[in-house]
Amino acid sequence: MTEEYLSSLVAGNCRRCLSVSTASEVSLPGVHAAGRWRKRLARHRLLLSVMFALTLPLAGCATTHGHSGDLSDDTPYDPLESYNRVIFKFNDKFDKYLLKPVAQGYDFILPRPVQNSVSRFFNNLLGPTVVVNDLLQGKLKRTAADTGRFLVNSTVGIAGLFDPAKPMGLPPHDEDFGQTLGVWGVHAGPYIVWPILGPSDLRDSIGLVPDYYTYPVNYVKDSTTRWGVRILGAVNTRANLLGVTNVLEQAAGPDKYLFVREAYFQHRLNLIYDGHPPQPKFLDDDSFDDSTAPGPGDQASPSTPSTPSTPAPTQQSPGTVQH
Repeated sequence: MTEEYLSSLVAGNCRRCLSVSTASEVSLPGVHAAGRWRKRLARHRLLLSVMFALTLPLAGCATTHGHSGDLSDDTPYDPLESYNRVIFKFNDKFDKYLLKPVAQGYDFILPRPVQNSVSRFFNNLLGPTVVVNDLLQGKLKRTAADTGRFLVNSTVGIAGLFDPAKPMGLPPHDEDFGQTLGVWGVHAGPYIVWPILGPSDLRDSIGLVPDYYTYPVNYVKDSTTRWGVRILGAVNTRANLLGVTNVLEQAAGPDKYLFVREAYFQHRLNLIYDGHPPQPKFLDDDSFDDSTAPGPGDQASPSTPSTPSTPAPTQQSPGTVQH
C-alpha cells in the first residue's frame, strides 16, 4: 500500500528544537528569556541556512523554465534505490503487522461519521500550513479564502470537527512548503524513502522543516498529548485508506516499489500545478517530425489512395475533382 498513509506524522517527524527550562524562567525571567530567544533565533537561522544551501543545487535550472520553473521534465531520480528498497520493505512490514491491524480495529470500533469528524479535525490543523504557503506562492485570493476557512471551521465548526466553511464556498486546499519550493522552480532531486514516513524526495524532505513550525500540534507542551494526537492522526489516515489497499496491490503489479515511486512523483507534480500539470515534452507538437506528418492542406482520397508506381499529375482541373 502507498506509504502516504502517514501524512499526518510528516510534520511531527523533526526533533523538537526548542527546550524551555521552567526553573530558569522563575529565577531570572528577564536575563534567561533574552538568552533563550537568542538561542532560538540562532537555531532558526541555522535551519534556514541549511535549507537554502540544500535547495540551491536543485534550483540550478529554475530560471530557464516557466512557472517559476517548468517541472514537467522532472523524471524520477533514484540514486539511492538499493537503500530505498530496504526501507520500503521495512515500511511494508510495519504496515502489515502493526499499523494496518490497529487501523482495522479503529475502523471496526468507531462509526463512520465519527471517523469523518476526526479526519476533518486533522485537516483543519493543516490550515496554518496551507495559509502560509498560499502566501509564499503569491496566491493572495486563496490566502484570504483559506484563512477564512480555517477561522470558520475552528470556531463554528468546533475545532474542525465539522466543515461549515465548505457550503459557504470555501473548499479545502492542499499546500505545503515542498510544493512552494516547486512553485519557485526547485526541482525534486533524488527520491528518498524514509522509515515510517514513506516516500519523499530531497525537495519535500527539506520542506518538512518549515512545515514543522506551522503545525499546531508541535506546540503542545505535554509530550503524552502531543504524541497521542500524532498517533491518532496516523491511525485515522490509515483507516481511511483501508478500502484502497487491495486495489493498489492489484494495480502495482510485480514491483510495487516502482509503482509507488512513479505515483508519488505524479501526485506531487499534480499538487504543485494545482491539478493542471503541463503535458510531458514527448507529447508536445514540436516533438513530431514535420517531414513525415501530413501538412494542413494535405488530403487523402478515401477511394483511390496514391501509390508509388503512379506519378501524380502536374496539374488538375478543379472540375475533375470527385467528391
